[in-house]
Amino acid sequence: MGRIFGTDGVRGVAGVELTVQLAMDLAVAAVPVLAPAAAAAGHSGRPVAVIGRDSRASGDFLEAAVVAGLASSGVDVLRLGVIPTPAVAYLTGALNADFGVVLSASHNPAADNGIKFFGRAGVKLPDETEDQIEAALLAVRSGVAATPGVAGFGRVTDAYSAHETYLDHLLASLPEAATGQPPLQGLRVVVDCAHGAAYSIGPRALRRAGAEVIAIGAAPDGLNINAGVGSTHLDTLAAAVIEHGADAGLAFDGDADRCLAIDGDGQPLDGDQILTVLASQLKRAGQLAGDTVVVTVMSNLGFHAAMREAGIAVIETPVGDKHVYAAMRDGGYVLGGEQSGHIIQMEHATTGDGVLTGLHLLAATNSSGIPVSAAGKMMTRYPQVLINVRGDKDRAMTDPALAEAVTAAQSRLGDTGRVLLRPSGTEPVIRVMVEAQQAELAEQVAGQLADVARAAMS
Repeated sequence: MGRIFGTDGVRGVAGVELTVQLAMDLAVAAVPVLAPAAAAAGHSGRPVAVIGRDSRASGDFLEAAVVAGLASSGVDVLRLGVIPTPAVAYLTGALNADFGVVLSASHNPAADNGIKFFGRAGVKLPDETEDQIEAALLAVRSGVAATPGVAGFGRVTDAYSAHETYLDHLLASLPEAATGQPPLQGLRVVVDCAHGAAYSIGPRALRRAGAEVIAIGAAPDGLNINAGVGSTHLDTLAAAVIEHGADAGLAFDGDADRCLAIDGDGQPLDGDQILTVLASQLKRAGQLAGDTVVVTVMSNLGFHAAMREAGIAVIETPVGDKHVYAAMRDGGYVLGGEQSGHIIQMEHATTGDGVLTGLHLLAATNSSGIPVSAAGKMMTRYPQVLINVRGDKDRAMTDPALAEAVTAAQSRLGDTGRVLLRPSGTEPVIRVMVEAQQAELAEQVAGQLADVARAAMS
């Protein structure tokens, strides 16, 4: 069995790759790794886990399998129901649980699903901990794992009231407006919930913060998650913002750990632009630790230029918000994120939180009295072309001809552009990204590299 953990947990087609048996076995394997002391204490000290999911139809049976695996291993389980991934992370700490479990495949189509874990205090697991769970999984599948006996079986409790605890946390994170009014007072906002995990919490949070809210993508049926809506389909939100004459729009993905925005003119703001707004505001307030922001290698060259102009240092990490979090934790930084909209505000969250990000973006612009469109122009985006090439990514990444093509392309672009080639952590895909000052050049170079990558995979 190859490594089953990708960059964001274990993912696959529900019922095919991510089966009921795998979900149950993975839950059993996680217990001795994530709660070893409590697991060994027996009936008097059962570990506690919280579990939440997005709105996919497969979430029902996969949740049942995970709950069965945990309870049969002596874990008390608090079921949160359909709830954003960052809410599970927050509530893992707030409810003093030993670990948290999320069932979601984020922005992937409805047929997919995934399982990921949060450690104590709601932090993402380092690779070595995931490796330990995989080793324990082998033992479970070999019949080595022991069960605690009837007295030690875990108890399962519905904890849906914890949604209010998370909502209170979101609202408490916002600075009070100088006027004494709610921080989003006077704003008309369209929110696209992707028919996903934030379909209820997202609009409620914005309304409680004072905004007039028009919700779209807020009627999940188990099959429509991310289907033409959400952060991967911004055209839907842009059209709604124009139709309703809104000041701004916010788009979440299926599990609501990311947020992208649309300004009042229907133009998009990506994660780099949102980070520019938040970093600049924190620096002005003297609250940006080390005058530094942490991003991944995918961040636009225009973001780096904007940060230099603002006197803010930038630290780069590999792709994945767990890498951003690790660099922030180790350096004591308070703000970081990804171009895709995963934004971490360390004072309030341990992972990307789309609803939190949207609230703070709108609060920042509203308090300064500038429209979101003006905030979006705080950085100039270099033309960036991203092409996904599907196939044998391991074969492509070791192909000499592709390596030579990348070197030649970077030489051609010089200091005014860059090339990034990386394998997806969740799909059989190579991502070819090219930036340049001229869009035509970026498209040309990216297309040439994609052709070489396809040849390498054939």
